[in-house]
Amino acid sequence: MAFENNDKAKGYWNENLRLVLSLLAIWAAVSFGCGILLVDVLNEIHFMGFKLGFWFAQQGSMYVFVALIFVYAAKANALDKKYNVQED
Repeated sequence: MAFENNDKAKGYWNENLRLVLSLLAIWAAVSFGCGILLVDVLNEIHFMGFKLGFWFAQQGSMYVFVALIFVYAAKANALDKKYNVQED
């Protein structure tokens, strides 16, 4: 990966870091928030026969994590194209 200049490299890594931190915030909110902090509130709602708080703690968070992987891959590829450092 070769950047045209240092400003483009810094811009790329700043945007990449912002993307990673935002996805980590979603990950933390889902795993810690829905699976631990809000479990009592979410357990009042039933989803597919299970209490929603239990479902998030056991399965729902894994679905969100996998979705975040695909979101990161798509956004990172778009970022690579923006800075002209994509793989050929």
